[in-house]
Amino acid sequence: MKRLNLKRRAKGITDYKKRLGLLKSGSTRLVVRKTANNIMVQLVDYKVDGDSVLLTVDLSNLKKQGWKGGANTPAAYLLGFLLGKSAKKKKVTHAILDTGRHPKSTKMFAVVKGAVDAGMTIPHGEDVFPSEERIRGEHIVAYMAESKGHQFAKYKKDEVEIDKNFELVLSKLRGA
Repeated sequence: MKRLNLKRRAKGITDYKKRLGLLKSGSTRLVVRKTANNIMVQLVDYKVDGDSVLLTVDLSNLKKQGWKGGANTPAAYLLGFLLGKSAKKKKVTHAILDTGRHPKSTKMFAVVKGAVDAGMTIPHGEDVFPSEERIRGEHIVAYMAESKGHQFAKYKKDEVEIDKNFELVLSKLRGA
């Protein structure tokens, strides 16, 4: 029997064996995709005629809440928290992490921690989460203090303090 060479497999986009395992679980998938300037988080359900996206949040949703930083670890946590709060309203309480073919990263697990802290149930190990200092952005503040030249020029010009901005946005999200 000849094996079909599926286009997405040939291009290295989809790992069908891994996808089949996720789909067999029957759970909603938490999909995290990151680019240089954005992080997109979705809740996706499998349907025979194509996946159904239940909810999507990205950095633009966070900026509406007052976020002044970029696509970093604190933003990833806040996106996960925002997704978790929105998912509760849609009666979605359980999901599994779908990493796709993307390597696992601190930002990805910061999203999961945010969603878990917002009340979602997502299978995870506690040792994969970034530290509280990284989630609050203290590492960015320390690096900004040491940096010279044009690094962080936008943050310095606008006098953005990532750790304080994080706490402000998180308190808004908790109240919403």
